[in-house]
Order: sequence, then C-alpha cells, then structure tokens
Amino acid sequence: MMNKKTAKNAYIWIFCVFAAFMALLPLMLNTYWTAVFVSVGLGTLLSLSLNVILGQAGIFHMGHAAFYAVGAYVTAILNTRLGIPIFYLLPVSGIISAIFAGLVARPIIHLRGDYLLMVTIGIVEIVRIALVNDLGGLTGGANGIFGISRPELFGIKIKKDMQFYYLIWTFVFATLILFHWLNNSRFGRALSCIKEDDIAAEGCGINVAHYKTAAFMLGAFWAGMAGTLFAAKMTIISPGSFTFWDSVLLFAAVILGGGSQAGVILGAFLVFGLPEIFRGFADARMLIFGLALMIMMIIRPQGILPPRPKKFTLSEQWTQKLETMTAKDA
Repeated sequence: MMNKKTAKNAYIWIFCVFAAFMALLPLMLNTYWTAVFVSVGLGTLLSLSLNVILGQAGIFHMGHAAFYAVGAYVTAILNTRLGIPIFYLLPVSGIISAIFAGLVARPIIHLRGDYLLMVTIGIVEIVRIALVNDLGGLTGGANGIFGISRPELFGIKIKKDMQFYYLIWTFVFATLILFHWLNNSRFGRALSCIKEDDIAAEGCGINVAHYKTAAFMLGAFWAGMAGTLFAAKMTIISPGSFTFWDSVLLFAAVILGGGSQAGVILGAFLVFGLPEIFRGFADARMLIFGLALMIMMIIRPQGILPPRPKKFTLSEQWTQKLETMTAKDA
C-alpha cells in the first residue's frame, strides 16, 4: 500500500501527464473534434462546479443550469449594453451567480433528498421562464441576446475553436488544483462530514446550514464563470441554451464519475463526448447512451472512481492525552 507521500507524488505525475496530453490533443484533431472537446471542457468545468455541491456536500441539486444561465446573461447584458470586456466579467458573473445561489439556497437548505431535488428543478424552470418573459426588458425574451463580443487577451482576440480549447481547459486545470486544495482544507473536511451524516456533523459543532449554503455559492460562482465562457464562445444566447436537460447531464456526469475529481472528469468525457462518437447513429445514439448509463449504475452504483475515504489522525499531543485518560480509567 502506498504511503501518503508516494500517493501524492503519483497524483502529481498523473495530473502532469494528463495536462500534457490535453495540451497536445488539438494538434491531432480536426476542427470538428476540437469543437467537440471545447464543449467537453465546458461540461467538465460545470461538472466540477456541481461536484462541490453534489459530490462533496451530498446535496441533491438538479438546478445547476440556472446558475450557468445567470452567469451567461449577466455577461451578455453588461457586455452588449456597457461594453465591458469579457475577462472583466468573469468574476462579476461568478459573484452575481453566487449571490443568487445564496438567496435561493438559504430558505431551502434544510430540505433533504427528493424534496430538495424537486425544489432545485423548480429553480431552473423559474429562471428559464423569467428569461423567456424578457425580465426587466434586459434578457431579449425567447430571441435572447445577440452581439456578445469575443474575449481579448494581450491584444489577441480569441475566436477560433483551438483558442477557446486552450482557454477553457486552462480554467479546468486551474479549477482542479484549487478544488483539490479545497477538498483537503477544513472546509472540504466539513463538507465530507455533512455528506456522511449532516445530523451527526451538526452535533459535532459544524454549522451545517452555513457550509451547505457556502457549497451552493461556491459551485454557482464557478458555474457563472462557465456561463461567461459559453456566452463569449457562442456570441449569442437564448433561454433554450439553458434547459433542465443540461442540469440532468451535469448531474449524470457527477453521479457516474463517483464524486472524485478524476471520476467527474471521466464522467464528463462520457456524458458530453460519448454521444458525439455515436453521432453516426443519430436516431439511436441517445438510446445507446442512456442504456450504457443504466448498465453502469447497475454494475457499479458507487460510480466509476469514487473518492477515497478520508483518514483523520490525531496529533501527538491529543494521543498522549487520550492514553493518559485511558490509563487513569484503568
């Protein structure tokens, strides 16, 4: 069995090899498959953001497309009306999506299981209907918003699929590093405890409502930034771009992957990339995809790569105290 240092080195090597492979991949692809992997990268980014809520905190949330839509529309409105550059809008859209998530999560965070799942489905529909009805005369109704500008970096306008590929996958790898650190932090350990048993976690002094709301807001922040990247890539958005089906696919990617970061990446590849492989069987590709998911969940319900159980060790000082207390009791 690998010790902690050996396992850490192995993870670093795997991460570096995967990053190198993804950096070289577009050089071996045609334009169509480069565009496919742009979509896969965006799906991976969204799946990682949902994993904070669903995979780490264990919150049944199927309304992630709502936060994605808020980020995209904030970007579209501020860019087309005020001319604010796309890269400046990345944190803005993330913050506004996080605030929206905090407002909708706080009243419903005490719900569990199927009840919370149904409420989050309702959030997607509320957002979609608001967008279709041209909320405040800003969203353009069913036609959406046109003329979103491309992002510009160091004077270079990003407009080709290969450029977007590197931009989005750079965000993916930065997200992996940040979320790996977060998962091993006090915040990540608290979410793991809440996922296992939120009642026991609250009994141990963890503010469950606070941490669940924070998980919602963090996931929404990343989904909002993904919405900015999507809006900049498409230059046009409409309510039809953010449907309940998008939330279902993200939910499937996280569940299929098992909740670990590596599993979520693999799940996103299967959910967003596999249907393109079967595009030649256009009439049956979603049937094949759904059947494959069903078989996978029967064979391995915990997911492809579930996270390894966390091992918590006591400090030497506390170990000595417990040994002293045990000796006295004896």
